Amino acid sequence: MGLIHIELFATLDLVGQLPGGPDEDPAGFPFGGWQAPLLDEVAGAQVGAAYEGTDALLLGRRTYDIFAAYWPHQEDGEIAALFNSVPKYVASRGRPDLSWAGSTQLGPDLAGAVREVRDRHEHVAVVGSLDLVQTLLREKLFDRLDLWVHPVVLGVGKKVFEGGAVPTNVTLLEPPVASPKGTVYLRYGLAAGTPGTGDMSAPDRGAGRDD
Repeated sequence: MGLIHIELFATLDLVGQLPGGPDEDPAGFPFGGWQAPLLDEVAGAQVGAAYEGTDALLLGRRTYDIFAAYWPHQEDGEIAALFNSVPKYVASRGRPDLSWAGSTQLGPDLAGAVREVRDRHEHVAVVGSLDLVQTLLREKLFDRLDLWVHPVVLGVGKKVFEGGAVPTNVTLLEPPVASPKGTVYLRYGLAAGTPGTGDMSAPDRGAGRDD
């Protein structure tokens, strides 16, 4: 069985909608392209490293359409070569144009189809695709979550964790890294169990101690 890695760009208030450009979805969201002013070489290198070993892409319909209109026309760069060469799996209830080479639409049983994709590949990358990500979070169908938190608050837009997210434990896989422009890169892995609770005044918390 392979691994499913979610790659997400988010604001400080965890809005993940339309980081790439204002023309991706212009209706009703005034901050399309919010990530562009915050990019730097450190963050770019982190993104490139995150895709190392990827042998399949798992995408929601909107993200797929954006990628399919852009990446097939790009010939330079490691990410272009990767995205154009690996299989692409599309989660959609409609009939997407699958003319991008290597594209396949998933069946109506999304959770089951994703499990089949994971069994077929070693490293499946999910990029953006917030609606799809909500399903993966609810089903705990991910192994790693790479989250780039950017130093900006928007106050509107689709969030990484929307209503209906299930209680889940994750573990930090490596120390956070901040880029020169203030973006913090966090890499989490799915952990067993559900969040616990406790009393901060319990003796083993050291409450009230002055030594």
